[in-house]
Amino acid sequence: MTSNAYELAGVNIDASNRAKTLMTAAVQSTYSKEVLSGIGAFGGLFDASALKGMQSPVLVASTDGVGTKTKVAARLNRWESIGHDLVNHSINDILVQGARPLFFLDYVASSQVQPEQIALVVAGVAAACKEAGCALLGGETAEMPGVYLAGEIDLAGTIIGVVERGQIIDGSRIQAGDVIVGFPSTGLHTNGFSLARRVLDELDWSTEMPELGGTIGDALLTVHRSYIPTVEQLQAAGVDIKGLAHITGGGLIENPPRIFPEGIGAVIKRGSWKVPAIFELIQELGHVSDAEMFRVFNMGLGMIAIISREQASLLPAEYPIVGEMVRGTGVTIT
Repeated sequence: MTSNAYELAGVNIDASNRAKTLMTAAVQSTYSKEVLSGIGAFGGLFDASALKGMQSPVLVASTDGVGTKTKVAARLNRWESIGHDLVNHSINDILVQGARPLFFLDYVASSQVQPEQIALVVAGVAAACKEAGCALLGGETAEMPGVYLAGEIDLAGTIIGVVERGQIIDGSRIQAGDVIVGFPSTGLHTNGFSLARRVLDELDWSTEMPELGGTIGDALLTVHRSYIPTVEQLQAAGVDIKGLAHITGGGLIENPPRIFPEGIGAVIKRGSWKVPAIFELIQELGHVSDAEMFRVFNMGLGMIAIISREQASLLPAEYPIVGEMVRGTGVTIT
């Protein structure tokens, strides 16, 4: 009888075990005293007794991935940054409701486990978790031959955070006359890569381009920014944030209305912030309309905040006013 039938079918258990060994130190570096069991356990255990010190804690959860940004990493064979993208994207998704992260779970899948590759990805996840004070509590490394293309991976994760019920940010207090504050992005973040890859596919992604300040590969793999420091900076300055929108898939057209009260819309003013050169390159080479660019990409604004006009003077200079709230519906770009 053959002793390696599973390996002949495309699954290498030894490779998976080696990947876990390589990532163990990085994962364990995120542990706090609240982590009671983590890597190697069937389920991660997290001591939630600290929440008893809160008046009315509300758990906030989100699951997401990094989309086809993984194909950029595969083309360039650069795997260090996409773990950061995954965590920071997830952090921002719960941050818009006022939550801070407690712990994170990741899922990495490929057609064939390459231990060093998987370890690099998970090390990035762990580093971003550690920076945010968030435990990487567990995850899954899946080998699925026939489902994924050779040399590529799928990456997704789930985040659990907490916020005091009385501090939830839900947009309900937004009104006409409020202003929109833009938080600069570092580039595409984790959205629009299918269009970007199609437009840029035939170019050399490793040649320096002065207008980009680096290579196309560098611009595409720039890490998705976490906005925890930005939100905390504004709150420390006394800014009352009425609403936050993470500008992900759907761009500046479809994301902001998710937090608007009924009968309230927004006008966003072009030219009030700097659009990174990578977007201009994509639009020019792909002959993409303005309307589609603003619906697909963040266009240089990774998150927006809504505050009263009276508080605009409290804003640090690096966060521009990019529009205002009006009576109406949806978002108008002028």
